[in-house]
Amino acid sequence: MTKADIVSEIAKTTGIDRANVLETIEKFMDVVKDSLINGENVYLRGFGSFIIKTRSEKTARNISKNTTIIIPEHKIPAFKPAKAFMEEVKK
Repeated sequence: MTKADIVSEIAKTTGIDRANVLETIEKFMDVVKDSLINGENVYLRGFGSFIIKTRSEKTARNISKNTTIIIPEHKIPAFKPAKAFMEEVKK
């Protein structure tokens, strides 16, 4: 399902104009992105959490040059589904 599909589905079921739904979804994504950039996790009860994970430094190999490289510690965004959400998906 794409963002356009989500916008269409919400607009169809709620009767809200597609442009307003799209703007709302875009603003939601901006708020989540900005929060994660600022180091704040986003918790949506019953749905899940958007969190920042820290990947530790590790050694990797460049097979073509037969050399080792160090990948520094870095942060990545992640989504952790809520327990209730997981139970619904498992059914």
